[in-house]
Amino acid sequence: MKTIKVVAAIIKDGDRIFATQRGYGDFKDGWEFPGGKVEEGESPEDAIVREIREELAADIEVKGYLTTVEYDYPNFHLSMDCFWAVLAEGAEMKLLEHEAAKWLSINDIDTVDWLPADVQVVVAIKNSCFLQQS
Repeated sequence: MKTIKVVAAIIKDGDRIFATQRGYGDFKDGWEFPGGKVEEGESPEDAIVREIREELAADIEVKGYLTTVEYDYPNFHLSMDCFWAVLAEGAEMKLLEHEAAKWLSINDIDTVDWLPADVQVVVAIKNSCFLQQS
């Protein structure tokens, strides 16, 4: 089975995290953490900064590693490195590829229909120090 290496940003603002709704592809309308494929020779941290620029027209600061999710979809294996991030000072996000987005508190993190791999990220967020930092 083909492995696809991707990265995801868990963009935090106080006690909220940013979620996006896919606007295209097999998983259209599912909710996910923004990010995308790692290019040849690119570090995961560089990839997530580039992907957020491409998807949300915003600069972020990577604040640390959260988890790596390994998930088997029907046609491929996903390996997703997930990083905590914050918006760079003065940055504003604009949806360029997603159909919707919202800020979620830990109390309403389960109110969206997460894509299967992202469900594992939500579990990691709940088990992280995110709760203590809020």
